[in-house]
Amino acid sequence: MTTANQAHAFARSDRSALGVWWWTVDRWMLGVVALLMAIGVALSFASSPAAAARMNIGDPFHFAVRQCVFGAGAAVILLSVSMLEVRGIKRAAFFIWLVAIGIMIALPFFGHNAKGATRWLEVGGFTLQPSEFMKPALIILVAWMFSEGQKGQGVPGVSIAFALYFVSIGLLLIQPDIGQTVLITIAFGAAFWMAGVPLSWVMLLGGVAIAGLSSTYFLFPHVASRVDRFISPDNADTHQVDRAAEAIAAGKLFGRGPGEGVMKRHVPDLHTDFIYSVAAEEYGLIFSLLLISLFAFVVIRGLYRAMKLSDPFEQVAAAGLFVLVGQQAFINVAVNLNMIPTKGMTLPFISYGGSSMLAMGLTLGMALALTRRRPGAYTPTEGLAKAGAFA
Repeated sequence: MTTANQAHAFARSDRSALGVWWWTVDRWMLGVVALLMAIGVALSFASSPAAAARMNIGDPFHFAVRQCVFGAGAAVILLSVSMLEVRGIKRAAFFIWLVAIGIMIALPFFGHNAKGATRWLEVGGFTLQPSEFMKPALIILVAWMFSEGQKGQGVPGVSIAFALYFVSIGLLLIQPDIGQTVLITIAFGAAFWMAGVPLSWVMLLGGVAIAGLSSTYFLFPHVASRVDRFISPDNADTHQVDRAAEAIAAGKLFGRGPGEGVMKRHVPDLHTDFIYSVAAEEYGLIFSLLLISLFAFVVIRGLYRAMKLSDPFEQVAAAGLFVLVGQQAFINVAVNLNMIPTKGMTLPFISYGGSSMLAMGLTLGMALALTRRRPGAYTPTEGLAKAGAFA
């Protein structure tokens, strides 16, 4: 007993960077994110053979092996970024946003075109989607600007935040990428509201966003096509969502079993946008609900901890990042369940994709860094409850 207590006391008193990080980071959140990564790798082994066969790739586990590499990279990024201090998060976000925007400016000239969109930069056999990394960096920067504007020291924070937002979505619309534009707009709106601006401003922004989203139906033919298919499925080709629905229904309550999925072979993009249907077919409804619950845990716990933070910047930035993750998961699952028009949106940590996986590691790493238990970081009540962590 004495030895155990001494070992425990030594761990608590460890002032190394790793020791301080371990006792200040949200370990429950860390565990759930690790579980999501593990599920993503497992599902990549289930989907990779069918996806490789559809794309005439000789190695049946081509995507699974690459997903393992991406998962390892995302874990390294998440752990490294979560150890940063708040000042380091701000600097990293500024640098990442600049680099991502620079690449996005170059995409129309040097980008890789796929499915009618130019969103990727091909580097050494890998495709990089800079907008994935721009998203969390933008949320950090606009939260920073909102907090600076609130100080009343002559910094036009709100104006700068809107400028950053409009530059970002302008480049997204050029690609075009309507889904990412919607996702960023929702997260930006949430940050705008949480920054404490008047409700009339929030309603005005919401009205402008709805008008802008509605206009994409008339400006972008592929958006109109997807909306028309969703509204009038009997008069359009709904092959993707129909096959996904069949796969989900085939799984029933407990699924066909690992690797036993049949309908997944007919689902386009089964390893990326429609990975949820693969999970539902092989592991069933209960597992599907568990998967949704894991994302709900990350978002709800993250927002709760964010709201307890005492610094306005940290509060808005952390909450905005968790909203970003939650909205992306919701959109992917909703598309699979045919609740909204189809959109190429990955399921965080689950879908195959290097940019998505690495960027999600960056997003949650930043969120974990901002919500760490630093002295004075939380409201007085929370601070007293956590005081023992700094003894």
